[in-house]
Amino acid sequence: MQKLFRLKYWWLLFIIAFFGVVYATSFFSYRIDLTAEKRFSLSNSTKQLLKGLDSTITIKVFLTGDMPSDYKKLSIATKDLLSEFKSIAGNNIKVVFEKPAEGVTDDTDKMMIYDSLARLGVVFDRTEVVTNNKDKQTNELVVPSALLMYKNHLPLAIDLRSSRKVFKDYNVMNDNPVEDVEATRNAAEALLEFKFASVIDKLTRKYVPTVAYCLGNGEPKDLKVNDLGQSLRNEYNLGVFDLKKNYPDAAAIDALIIVKPTMPFTDDDKLKIDQYVMHGGKVIWFVDKLYAELDSLMRSNADFVAFDRNLNIDDILFQYGVRINGDLLQDLNCSKIPLVYGHNPDGSPKMQRIPWPYYPFLTSPGDNPISKNIDRVLPLFPSSIDTIQVAGIRKTILLATDTNSRTMTTPAMVSLNSVKDEQDFRSFNKSHVPVAVLLEGKFKSLYANRLPQNLLDSVQKNSGKPYINVAEKEGKQIVVSDADIVTNAVSPTQGPMDMGMIPFENYRFANREFFLNSVDYMVSNNQLFESRNKEFKLRLLDKQKVSTQKTTWQFINIVLPIFLIILFGFIMQFVRKRKYAA
Repeated sequence: MQKLFRLKYWWLLFIIAFFGVVYATSFFSYRIDLTAEKRFSLSNSTKQLLKGLDSTITIKVFLTGDMPSDYKKLSIATKDLLSEFKSIAGNNIKVVFEKPAEGVTDDTDKMMIYDSLARLGVVFDRTEVVTNNKDKQTNELVVPSALLMYKNHLPLAIDLRSSRKVFKDYNVMNDNPVEDVEATRNAAEALLEFKFASVIDKLTRKYVPTVAYCLGNGEPKDLKVNDLGQSLRNEYNLGVFDLKKNYPDAAAIDALIIVKPTMPFTDDDKLKIDQYVMHGGKVIWFVDKLYAELDSLMRSNADFVAFDRNLNIDDILFQYGVRINGDLLQDLNCSKIPLVYGHNPDGSPKMQRIPWPYYPFLTSPGDNPISKNIDRVLPLFPSSIDTIQVAGIRKTILLATDTNSRTMTTPAMVSLNSVKDEQDFRSFNKSHVPVAVLLEGKFKSLYANRLPQNLLDSVQKNSGKPYINVAEKEGKQIVVSDADIVTNAVSPTQGPMDMGMIPFENYRFANREFFLNSVDYMVSNNQLFESRNKEFKLRLLDKQKVSTQKTTWQFINIVLPIFLIILFGFIMQFVRKRKYAA
């Protein structure tokens, strides 16, 4: 090194070496994520997806411009994530931030643009912004959405908001839940990678899975499954399969959905489902074991007894690893229903919404990506589920009640006044009772070593595949003890409502998200679900301290540094004068 500095033009060599290093580093980039939750790191499955793109995907983000601080933070997080996407995919990712209808002055033209975007799935949010001194309030239209376009495919929209709302602590009996906006937006940031990666996968996939809606045992075919059909049709090849007519083929049907059967299954029906599972088929069961409908209570205006539908599927579900109990599940953390408690002077009814423990809120008790990071799911008259020890089958609880639950065994009396006194309150002593269970592993046939040869030959003849006792490979099933999670209410004035909504409850629960996640988990071969388990810790300043100590910290951060610099200058000048004066 000393020899180098003795050279006449050592500085020129240093400059050349410096620019050489800068030029060399332009060919590669490397980032180190020092955050505890790896906030700025992409999962391996997302990286593989982006590296495999064969054409440009244009991403239009509409969350931009003037907006509340919580949305501004979400916009910045979206920009950072897409910058990381672009660094991996290169020119195959094009990102544009724009505000819809910006520059358009005619209100009619604006509404046409908004309407066309809404039909594509873009969501709009009207927010009220209040300043700290509360003397100014503005109303702003925010568009928390992004639109992804690829080749000649229909553009797909992403709702950048979280499907899971986080609420502040509250008393489930006396208080109404209040949303914690910062925590909700933070949950939205954690889901951004999964949302964008999932839509990119759907746009670029070469194979579209086939999902079949099973008929033959009294399943609904009317407007009560309107949202279910529309949701599946938008993302999969949706078919209808009549179990009475043929054997389902696992090679042609990726997932079979059984929703709210009302008629008993015959042994022939169960054999068809059983062999479909043995040959690799996936089944999602949404079953109401008991007959319990709110309409019956309202029509009779009296108590009624919930009775068993006798669907004759207990044995096949038991063989696979679960048992739907003949009971009704209640929880104090529940939705409300409207009841007439009198009349006004003009004769119109007086309505009051009361807690209805038969509609308990369900959440995920674990980290499974199907139900992780989604909002509460609303069932109607669910039953409890027990898991059974079956060799080779893994059981995962997807949805469960809260910590104040109880079960009412059949015959269960359904009453408007189901909680009467203190003794009734004390009976809500169960916690996290399962309502939805995921089963994974090599299933064994219900009919192993039980069928005569002529019936085995019949299976071969009618299905085109031989009867087998044990599944050829690991399979998946989901069993849910309430079918109304995936049906929708039908309003006499508005028609079919969204899945997860009930009349007079101006809130959409996460039933649709849970359903679509369940189907996606069944039929997808990618590992994008791992990014659903991301969870960002919310680190907020103490708002009370910020308000009371605002001036102090402004002085420390602004005035004090300037004062220290000036003081340092005076000291240096004083020392210099003393030194040279001497």
